[in-house]
Amino acid sequence: MVELIIKENEAGQRLDKFLHKYMKEAGNGFLYKMLRKKNITLNGKKAEGSEKLCMGDAVKLFLSQDTIVKFGGRLPGQEALHEPGEGYEAKMGSQGRKDSANGGKGQRKPQPEPYKLAYRELEGVDVVFKNHHILILNKPTGILTQKSAPEDLSLNEWLLGYLLVRGERKEEELHTFRPSVCNRLDRNTSGLVICGKTLSGSQKISELLRERSLRKFYRLYVKGRVTEASFAEGYLRKDGGTNRVTLVKEAEGASYIRTNYKPLTYSKDMTLLEAELITGKTHQIRLHLSGLGHPVLGDYKYGDKSFNDRYRKKYGVESQLLHACRLEFPKMDGEFESLSGKVYTAPEPELFVRVGKGESLL
Repeated sequence: MVELIIKENEAGQRLDKFLHKYMKEAGNGFLYKMLRKKNITLNGKKAEGSEKLCMGDAVKLFLSQDTIVKFGGRLPGQEALHEPGEGYEAKMGSQGRKDSANGGKGQRKPQPEPYKLAYRELEGVDVVFKNHHILILNKPTGILTQKSAPEDLSLNEWLLGYLLVRGERKEEELHTFRPSVCNRLDRNTSGLVICGKTLSGSQKISELLRERSLRKFYRLYVKGRVTEASFAEGYLRKDGGTNRVTLVKEAEGASYIRTNYKPLTYSKDMTLLEAELITGKTHQIRLHLSGLGHPVLGDYKYGDKSFNDRYRKKYGVESQLLHACRLEFPKMDGEFESLSGKVYTAPEPELFVRVGKGESLL
């Protein structure tokens, strides 16, 4: 029998969802059968799976250790040599099982975790703000927010490595809840990314983003002169195969998007804009400004190649100069009152500043 005591980052969710996180390889049929037969209980009583968990609740698994491990669960005191959620086969590997059977001769050492590796390898990430529930990071250009392939190292892994190295999380705690980024930036877009450290923090930021009450502002250079503040709206459709988006008339499968923007300064053939995302969809700002005839400097996917090439040669601009510069939180109360009305900013990257000064825009 294994007893699991519910902690802060596990409370507030349904029992069946928690069980799926703890034993990722277990199917619905198996879990609900174990609940019906009282092989899984909540606070010593039969449970249905729909119960909302509270801190201090006791979940007991009257299952064999082999069964728990087979379905990806971790036994008390068991060291994690793998990424949480992977099953027994992935953790040990065939060679590891053979070596164990041979008394440990030639047994492979655990591979470095991607979290701590990302924390060491990904340079230039700055912590702008942190409290018990959230972290706000300033992401440099060139770093993925979330991995797009299994072998990638992203800001998500950096975050977990940061928390583990600093002792703010223990590895076994990641088995049922992993802190993660809440909003995404393109690899070559720099600036502010919000991360949820706790379950309630992640849920609150997701709520603010869904309600569009958390305001997100960007700085960017665009081709040509923009002399008046305005907005752009329309419907966006994404092609997953090419990772490109297009503006379409309202249709099934398209998402409504709106971007507000205003000029800050402009020169002969370029404008420094501040844009606010009212909605937040893939490549939204880049698509909207390109559609208005003012493509983002350095954007080779939706922009003007000759315009980009000129500044690539002059300053070494290789990708879009787009920077998430400011976050403005709405009025809040309760456990998030300390964030109420707060504004957080991130300075523009060195190349962004160099281009602005060179073109008399900063």
